[in-house]
Formats: sequence, structure tokens, C-alpha cells
Amino acid sequence: MKWDWIFFDADETLFTFDSFGGLQRMFLDYSVTFTAEDFKDYQAINKPLWVEYQNGAITALQLQHQRFQGWAERLRVAPGDLNNAFLNAMAEICAPLPGAVSLLSALKGKVKLGIITNGFTALQQTRLERTGFRDYFDLLVISEQVGVAKPDPRIFDYALEQAQNPDRSRVLMVGDTAESDILGGINAGLSTCWLNANGRALPEGINPTWTVTSLTELEQLLCKHSLSALSR
Repeated sequence: MKWDWIFFDADETLFTFDSFGGLQRMFLDYSVTFTAEDFKDYQAINKPLWVEYQNGAITALQLQHQRFQGWAERLRVAPGDLNNAFLNAMAEICAPLPGAVSLLSALKGKVKLGIITNGFTALQQTRLERTGFRDYFDLLVISEQVGVAKPDPRIFDYALEQAQNPDRSRVLMVGDTAESDILGGINAGLSTCWLNANGRALPEGINPTWTVTSLTELEQLLCKHSLSALSR
């Protein structure tokens, strides 16, 4: 195996992340029918907050509270309570992406596996337990706990320290978000594999080492071709 470590992103790399479904489920507890229009309004607030978080301009806690501030005022509940309810709902509806179980089973024992995620602690740990994925991973690094988010190289440096400082040329970062997973991996001196399942255009200036369209394709690349495709 060419790699000593493979790090994965979590949301939309290993797990589905249906935030609309999670919000609909969560708001049922507050007797709110959460519509597609409501979701559009939520994303108009949420998406820029994630960019600020990834850029280090706001903390995880600020993101989690600010995205629910309007709803909190409307429903007269604390924004933190809404955020916790949302993370619980997301944990309940989460599922592994197609090919994830097969890929991890094929890699386990051949290479050390880790997760580096900008997602939040409450969701990530619960989800790993519920899906049975916890046993596959030697390391779980969560930005909320480290204090910096991908693409900041410091979260990768932290993960590599926890991994006993492997040779960076023998570490691969896999993720679906070019702006955080791939750019961060490149900045940390790692090889990168972009999981582009939705046919996104590659942002200018970000050049992953490899691109795949599914986890099944990644498994074939890593395992079934004896890594010849990765040795070029």
C-alpha cells in the first residue's frame, strides 16, 4: 500500500448530509412545517457563515447560534437549543454514502484511517457510533475541538501530530469540498483525492492529485488496481 494514512472528510464524503430533511424533522418538534422556501432562507444565512468559519472569522459556536437566531426569536427558544435539536435530527437520519462500507472494509488493516471534519462534535461522534464506523478509524479530528477549520493547515498539522508524524508524501486526503478538503490538503503538503459526485467545476487554482466520482471508483483506484494508477 502506497499510503501510511488516508484521511477522510465526513459530510458528503462518507455520510449523506440531508440538511433539509434534518431541519424538517427538527422543526416538527416545534410544530413548524419547514418548507423549501424556509430552507432557501436558511441556506442564505448558513452558507456564508460556513465560509466565515472556514476562513477563521467566526467560531463554531457563533456559526451554530447565528444560523438559528431568526428562528430562535420567532419561537422564543435559545438558538443553542435549536442547534442541538438539529444535530440530533441529523444523527438520526444519517446514512453511509454508497460504497463507504465496502471501501472502509477493504482499507481496514492495510492503512491507518482518520477523519478530519469541520462538522460538529455532537453529530460526528454519534453518527460514527450509530453507523458502526467508529471501529474503522484510528483517528477522529474535529475542527470544533481543535479551534481551527479546514482549509487552515493547522488542523492538518494537528491531525498529523496525532498520527505520530507520518511522512506527508505517504498521506492522502479525501473529500468532497475542494475549497476546504482539497485546498487544505494541498497546503499541508498531502496528496489529495477530490470526490466530485455532482459534476462540479473545479474552483480556479485548486488542483487535486486525483478526482473520482464515487467511493466505488476510489476503492477500485486504491485496492483493485494494486495502486498502479496512483503510482504514475
